Amino acid sequence: MAKFVDLNSDVGESFGNYKLGLDEEVLKHVTSVNIACGWHAGDPLIMERTVKMAVENGLGIGAHPGYPDLMGFGRRNMDITPKEAKAYMLYQLGALYAFAQAAGTKLQHVKLHGAFYNTTSVKPELAEEIINGILEFDKNLILLALSGSYIAKRALEKGVKVAQEVFADRAYNPDGTLVSRKLPGAVIHDKNEAIERVKKMVLTGKVTAIDGTEISIAADSICVHGDNPEAVNFVNTIRKSLEDEGVVLKPFSEFIG
Repeated sequence: MAKFVDLNSDVGESFGNYKLGLDEEVLKHVTSVNIACGWHAGDPLIMERTVKMAVENGLGIGAHPGYPDLMGFGRRNMDITPKEAKAYMLYQLGALYAFAQAAGTKLQHVKLHGAFYNTTSVKPELAEEIINGILEFDKNLILLALSGSYIAKRALEKGVKVAQEVFADRAYNPDGTLVSRKLPGAVIHDKNEAIERVKKMVLTGKVTAIDGTEISIAADSICVHGDNPEAVNFVNTIRKSLEDEGVVLKPFSEFIG
């Protein structure tokens, strides 16, 4: 039986005259995209253009809501209430939904960004309201969440479809959380090592944590980046390496029931 996996990337993160990322190139190699919705990055014209490019490439389209923090790129934490978390997500979901409708398509998923993603992965009170917001907005919308995280488990319990996300270039703690970028070894710079880790996660459901222990991990979607030409080449190499192992790459909505 064929093994399926999705390759996703955060895109649409340019703003006005400021260009960030090589979206046109990375869209050729991934199967799903997470499009910034104007709060941590992106603007209406960028959102519209990115949705159209995603449609042209046959990709699964997802909203990528972040904290209202352009200067900090949504990576700085904010002390918000559960109700605010839900409203922040819905506001940005609605914006991208409009562009998807205008382009004759629909949203496949939602993936929170940066500090919003990290905080809701572990804080039950925020996770609950995010899940409630998804159920109220569209029961068929898939939540793309950190594999094995609290929000992923709770969403499944409440009937939300979940795509379990893993990272090609990040180290894991023994509990399955990502090692903080502030710590040494958090980011894996050796491309060959990263590719072997990806294959191991997809093919065996295991990954070696930063302390050397083997932990179980579900991999429905692999997060990759296309910030520069080298990164785009890396994405292409990951894809080819998986295909060489017989893995079929396609949007996760096509294999998550």
